[in-house]
Amino acid sequence: MTNAKGRLEDQVALVTGGASGLGRAIVRHFVAEGARVCVLDRSKTALEALQRDFDERVAAVEGDVRSVASNRAAVEICLARFGRLDCAVANAGIWDYSRKIADLEGEQIDVAFDELMAINVKGPMLLAKAALPSLVRSEGSLLVTISNAGFYPDGGGILYTASKHALVGLVRQLAFELAPVVRVNGIAPGGIDTDLRGPSSLGMDQVSIHGLNLPSHAQSFVPIGRLPSAEEYAWAYVFLSSRTEAAPATGAVLNFDGGLGMRGLMQVRGGGDLRARFAGEVA
Repeated sequence: MTNAKGRLEDQVALVTGGASGLGRAIVRHFVAEGARVCVLDRSKTALEALQRDFDERVAAVEGDVRSVASNRAAVEICLARFGRLDCAVANAGIWDYSRKIADLEGEQIDVAFDELMAINVKGPMLLAKAALPSLVRSEGSLLVTISNAGFYPDGGGILYTASKHALVGLVRQLAFELAPVVRVNGIAPGGIDTDLRGPSSLGMDQVSIHGLNLPSHAQSFVPIGRLPSAEEYAWAYVFLSSRTEAAPATGAVLNFDGGLGMRGLMQVRGGGDLRARFAGEVA
């Protein structure tokens, strides 16, 4: 994928929600770049498949990111297996399927808020706490998966959007608190065609975003005209975890979303006629 040695040679990473979707793509890219990876995920089946695919390069840990004990156990297993920790990636999350406040009963808000915020916001905070001593020793980095919903409305509903805005603040505050020893950055992907699920408290834990068939609609809402893949998004994590290429970066959130933040008022994109206008011309 890069040079023979790889950007992340001899580094060790811990990825939450790393057994499927974007998380699995992050794991695959990290391994390809020379890293060894510990994965914390709640799906035993997905973890077993991950372990088969990556063998000794990956250590699989079944657990819940909402749990202090699970986060601590993941760090301890990472250290026992690989001897160090250089990068922690808080990636696990759930979506609310754009549920609007008008469509939520008060009791639903009560329970769904606790569930979604615990996974999407408390989870990264607990990972940061559990990983902090190891990251200080390695002078490593913490990465947080945010979303275009961390900056703009309509990337989710009221619960999801609030959680992702909160993560922008979490990244900035942790970057301040942990500088100059540990770098903290966020990645804000756009839509992804994965198996992302919703809150069980809203009956959405068996609903997959894959069922929305986002790729078929991407032309109408993504400025680059297509839905990026999890593999394409994962490169941002390789870059920001690198001790060389990303050395100056901390407190940053990379909008890596296919251009969702620069859509026009009247149309999604302004260059739809460029291919026709300049067909055949040589620069």
